[in-house]
Amino acid sequence: MPTLQQLKYLVAVADHLHFRRAAEACKVTQPTLSAQLKELEGELGVQLVERSRSRVVITPLGRRVIDKARDVLRNIAEIEALAKTSEAMLEDMIKIGVVQSLGSYFLPLIVPDLHKSHPKLRLYMREGLPDMLLRGLEEGALDLLFFPLPLGRADLSSIPVFREPLLVVAPHDHPVAKMDRFDPALMKDENILTLEPGHKLYEQVRALCDDFGARLSRDYEGTSLDTLRQMVAMGMGLSLLPALYVKSEVAHQDIVVARRFRGKEPSRTIGMVWRKGTAREDEYMALAALIRGILRRRASEVTVVT
Repeated sequence: MPTLQQLKYLVAVADHLHFRRAAEACKVTQPTLSAQLKELEGELGVQLVERSRSRVVITPLGRRVIDKARDVLRNIAEIEALAKTSEAMLEDMIKIGVVQSLGSYFLPLIVPDLHKSHPKLRLYMREGLPDMLLRGLEEGALDLLFFPLPLGRADLSSIPVFREPLLVVAPHDHPVAKMDRFDPALMKDENILTLEPGHKLYEQVRALCDDFGARLSRDYEGTSLDTLRQMVAMGMGLSLLPALYVKSEVAHQDIVVARRFRGKEPSRTIGMVWRKGTAREDEYMALAALIRGILRRRASEVTVVT
């Protein structure tokens, strides 16, 4: 019968495809990890991992076993979480994933107040692209995502937390700088810079460009919001950036200007996403309520959604 420890070692090898790094992640020696995997393969009577000096390859059967192992480990984590939430809420670790276009500007708004009100709460945070974060949630490496909605996944639960406007950002000598509000009709034929494909913001900006006849730049796609800001400052085009980023990095500098849209503003809805059926759902709902309260006090640029 495989042990939980053996399953953890197997999943770590699959994640790292390297025995030494897998052992370091599991906080054991490499010989210990190797011996346990050999024992697991001996008990099952199959080869799960192909080993050589240059690489580690998971066998086809090994991939199927690893998928099941992830399910087992995730269920064990849920059982442990259920036991803990029966004692106290928001007093343990929550592994959070947050999209790159949000994390650095949203988390500093909420973390100080959360730490003050719940000093035992620990937040492990990881930024990444949407597909990577969703994969981490599915596999149990992450517990909770701050993520653009709607998501459209039957296996995941989500709730909206706030709606964040997108602002047009232009060089300080662009005609936009003289406007109080930006008419979206003026986007026609403008060159619009945005993040590279894979970001939810890219998809949203592309749709807005289609709606208003703007040219979405294919030659100069940004890897970060800061990169976009610098390219806008150099006169390479306009960009549409989220309000919390503008609050943090644009409002107090003069290399670019930001203006809100006239009429119905483009915006994105940010919510919390978790695995459906998790034992910690009540805890996540309580966290959402706390965050909404913090945003009402600290971020008038966004609209809290309940």
